[in-house]
Amino acid sequence: MLHGVASGALELRATDGGVRVSGRFPYNVETELVPGRFELFEARAFAGRIEAGDDVHLLSGHDFNRPLASRQAGSLEIRETDQALEFEARIEGGTSWAQDFLAAHRAGLIRGLSPGFRVPSGGETIERRGNGLLRRVTRAELFELSTVTRPAFEAAQVEARCWQAETVTRVTDHPLKRWRL
Repeated sequence: MLHGVASGALELRATDGGVRVSGRFPYNVETELVPGRFELFEARAFAGRIEAGDDVHLLSGHDFNRPLASRQAGSLEIRETDQALEFEARIEGGTSWAQDFLAAHRAGLIRGLSPGFRVPSGGETIERRGNGLLRRVTRAELFELSTVTRPAFEAAQVEARCWQAETVTRVTDHPLKRWRL
């Protein structure tokens, strides 16, 4: 699974039953992940699993052992527009990692949003542009959204991808594994 880039932000609001977290992942925004490597998600790229009502989790730092909310639990709402993937979650704060997330957000340490997804066959194009490449994602299976300190790919995640315009190689033994070279 890859973890995406976002120029959106997280917003927290205190409510009687906990904290509401909202955020957005913008579409049609070209982002340079590393010099010469760009990525863009087209509008409604995540529509498949969202419209099917599949479960999606809100996680702390892409860690499925640190869930903050989920659609199945009724604590996460996701909607898509032509401009962005938007979500709102209710976090009760009853777990240590939820408390840690809330404290880190209050301290200004966590402001980013990063989706965890898998791109099915035919769901992307990779275009050569001068000395660089643009990966255009048209369809992706969304499994999770994560609160992160930096809403961009870290070097290790970028290095785990295949960025050749001619071929894309994926690990096929498990759909949730990241791309490997």
